[in-house]
Amino acid sequence: MDQTAYAYVLLKQWRWPRTKIKHLLAMGVSLKSAIQHATSSKSYWHMARTPAMQHALNNDWLKAQGLPSIKNLWCKAQGYS
Repeated sequence: MDQTAYAYVLLKQWRWPRTKIKHLLAMGVSLKSAIQHATSSKSYWHMARTPAMQHALNNDWLKAQGLPSIKNLWCKAQGYS
């Protein structure tokens, strides 16, 4: 699952603006960005691709969640080290 798809799933789980703000703040997003992001009327898919979500769900965080790197899987399948 790529970063955008994972962000989409998280936004659907969080659902309410107050919950989105709380989780984004816990992931290191600024208060202003978290509020703007959480109160937007755009769809989950559009909001999953915003800078706030990209900052919150960086590669280190995804790795800590146990998700495999698509780049590493592709390199392994192609025979690169």
